[in-house]
Amino acid sequence: MQLKHLKTLLTPQEGAAKVTCMTWAPNNGKFAVCTVDRVVLLYDEQGEKRDKFSTKPADSKYGKKSYVVKAMAFSPDSTKIAIAQTDNIIYVYKIGEEWGEKKVICNKFVQTSALTCLLWPAEHAIVFGLTEGKVRLANTKTNKSSTVYGTDSYVVSLTSNVSGKGMLSGHADGTVVRYFFDDEGSGESQGKLLTHPCPPYALAWGTNSIIVAGCDKKIVAYGREGHIQQTFDYSRDRSEKEFTVAATSPSGQSVVIGSYDRLRVFNWGPRKGAWDEASPKEIPNLYTITALAWKKDGSRLCAGTLCGGVEQFDCCLRRSIYKNKFEMTYVGLSQVIVKNLSTGMRVVLKSHYGYEIDEVKIMGKDRYLVGHTSDTLLLGDLSGHSQILYSASSGNSFSTCSCVCMIFNAGELTLVEYGSNDILGSVRTEFMNPHLISVRLNERKQRGVEGNKKLAYLIDIKTIAIVDLAGGYNLGTINHDSKIDWLELNETGRKLLFRDKKLRWVPGSDVVVSQNRGNLCVWYNIDSPERGGINVGLECNYFGPHSTLNAAYLKCM
Repeated sequence: MQLKHLKTLLTPQEGAAKVTCMTWAPNNGKFAVCTVDRVVLLYDEQGEKRDKFSTKPADSKYGKKSYVVKAMAFSPDSTKIAIAQTDNIIYVYKIGEEWGEKKVICNKFVQTSALTCLLWPAEHAIVFGLTEGKVRLANTKTNKSSTVYGTDSYVVSLTSNVSGKGMLSGHADGTVVRYFFDDEGSGESQGKLLTHPCPPYALAWGTNSIIVAGCDKKIVAYGREGHIQQTFDYSRDRSEKEFTVAATSPSGQSVVIGSYDRLRVFNWGPRKGAWDEASPKEIPNLYTITALAWKKDGSRLCAGTLCGGVEQFDCCLRRSIYKNKFEMTYVGLSQVIVKNLSTGMRVVLKSHYGYEIDEVKIMGKDRYLVGHTSDTLLLGDLSGHSQILYSASSGNSFSTCSCVCMIFNAGELTLVEYGSNDILGSVRTEFMNPHLISVRLNERKQRGVEGNKKLAYLIDIKTIAIVDLAGGYNLGTINHDSKIDWLELNETGRKLLFRDKKLRWVPGSDVVVSQNRGNLCVWYNIDSPERGGINVGLECNYFGPHSTLNAAYLKCM
């Protein structure tokens, strides 16, 4: 991961004016900053200030300067912000989807001690820490809060895993506690995980380990069950100060730790199973870094300072241009941002399994994405993507249509529906021409029919097989006495057209449109094809000389 300074969002002041907290919206469209003046500044994706609002005290009789905003987080839908304050309260402000909308308090949660940190990992669940050592949960739907677990030590930090279904809390006595809302089958333990030598103010949860740092000027990587994996010791470096804050990239494969005038960057190396330190980002006169926030697509990192400055950095491992039309930005080993240079539209391609993405190709008239990792393929169109566990060998070839990606390898055809992480179906065939394969997935709604997914393909050059992909069974075969060079199912998957060069028809057909070099013909009664068709007589493209379309009604379907 390389950090490149882009711009200063907020100019630092002469004296102390600490940036207390920052957060990016999950939709990447908004960025919020709060300083000691208790005013929340809102920036757009390009780093331009667009809005602001003032927070309020829990009790107005104590005055507007009686508290500090310690933490804040956007809601998962990016329309609200939760504000954690030292006057024992959390306010949730509804800020709306558009700039300039009225800011309204929609929830408030009064606590018995000061708030220290806060996360918003799920729709209605806000997780926060208190000075009394408790980690609690605030439900925005019921407007009630409850204790998740309690300790006897001040909560100094909170962080979540990549999925947001697990969290870590760091405490003043050095304890780090792990808690899962859902362990996602990992089987990892909950409760006290480890004890660090100093308060873990800089706490990060990467894909494969936990990074902890603090005032002893050491950065320690702990394994899944709390054993030490790596130690980076800077205690003899006189230029280094205490570590104050940490941030994990959205992929979980990079961690940035802030100190004084410096950002230290660590990248996970999956092949050797260890963290590698990249060149630190040295920024003279930046002073102590007090807050870090990583954009959810991984492309930007913002750092707030003791003097009230906010600096924005570009984050990438490498960047390339594809076909002079697309920009590929590798923001992590397992995450790539694909940007259409003409439209500005961006798609984030991410390996859900954490595998390193080796290559990304764009196919099918610049619409479809195919990404390779060592064990999986990432497939999708530019409006979304899916990922399957599949051997991405060099023998693979690909073809795409509006609903599926077709993967050919060693005589096997594999179908993957866009947006699904499971293989739709696999069949054996030596005929890989897309004109000899037809797939229909729920393309026309039919009363009483759910999951209508059909495939027609060639078993051999004269035999067509029809498969129900939803049910996973064969519907039947059609044997013909002549070579078949084109086939297609209709939208409901109940009729099949195929073509040969012998001018012969299959009985039991529907309306068919056919064309040759100079004529377009329409058969309105395929039950009686010998009656011929209406000759429209248009000059048009043709399928081939002496070609005929055949039609079959698939009664078994």
